[in-house]
Amino acid sequence: METYSTANVPRATRAAYWNSLYASRLAHVTFNPVDPADFEAELRLGAIGPVGVARVTSKPADIERNRAHISRGGARLFSFLMLARGSGVFEHCGHSTALKSGDFTLCDNAAPHRLHSVDSTELIVLRVSPDVIREHLPNPELWCGMRLPADSTFASAAGNMVRDVCRRMDSGVPDRYARTMAANLLGVLATSMGVTFDVPGSATSVVARRVQAQRYVEMHLRDPDLAPPAVARALHISPRYLRMLFECERESIACYILRRRLEECARALANPLQQGRTITEIAFANGFNSAAHFTRTFREQYAVTPSEFRRSSSGME
Repeated sequence: METYSTANVPRATRAAYWNSLYASRLAHVTFNPVDPADFEAELRLGAIGPVGVARVTSKPADIERNRAHISRGGARLFSFLMLARGSGVFEHCGHSTALKSGDFTLCDNAAPHRLHSVDSTELIVLRVSPDVIREHLPNPELWCGMRLPADSTFASAAGNMVRDVCRRMDSGVPDRYARTMAANLLGVLATSMGVTFDVPGSATSVVARRVQAQRYVEMHLRDPDLAPPAVARALHISPRYLRMLFECERESIACYILRRRLEECARALANPLQQGRTITEIAFANGFNSAAHFTRTFREQYAVTPSEFRRSSSGME
């Protein structure tokens, strides 16, 4: 396996060095260390048949892939993420998922995502092309951002297989066995997801369409013109059918858009790196076009004003 580390890099430049290295070797993302002065990270890369394997260890950090990163291009890939050590919150495709050691989730690099950790973590990433993953999961978009608990059916077996693959890659996996090992590993992961998140056949098309709508919202959340009619036009469906897709959910498509915008604003208000931006700038950057409307809806959602939320999040009270 190829190995890269911050060990011999001056602490003052580690974050910048790591972001540049990670972008060149794995993916365009941004690591924002919780404590830049204490940041350390290591990346180990390898492959087993058609599956790219990355093992990432890091001190606490926010790891984000946004629309700017995605726009830089690159092949579309799906990744099974296993949190081998530590804990964190993974945000992807409208889901905010608390991950614990041994948990899996699925990620699509064509959609924004974020992993926030408050302790040191070890993340194992299995990267595959859409064609390869669809041999095992016909509709992988359905499961992106959802938590596959370590104790769910076959997940423990998959975790053991992933750890074993990482160990064996240090000494090399014979080519004649690599594809079989990769297929078995993907098969166990797909089976575990299928059993855990079973969707009745009659509902699959509805769920897939709703996921498409949610993905479109996530990609265009900052567009002030984003509204249910725009989503319907983009998916080439009627507004009525779009409303029907969300009937079994707890919220309408309009409420979903508003909630996600407010969540992104709240995240920015609580981020020390965003202290230089005004509240209005943050609101408008996330799709709001009225400061009064933003303040009113934010207070309804969080029971405090944006200013109060920012003060309490920064510990200024």
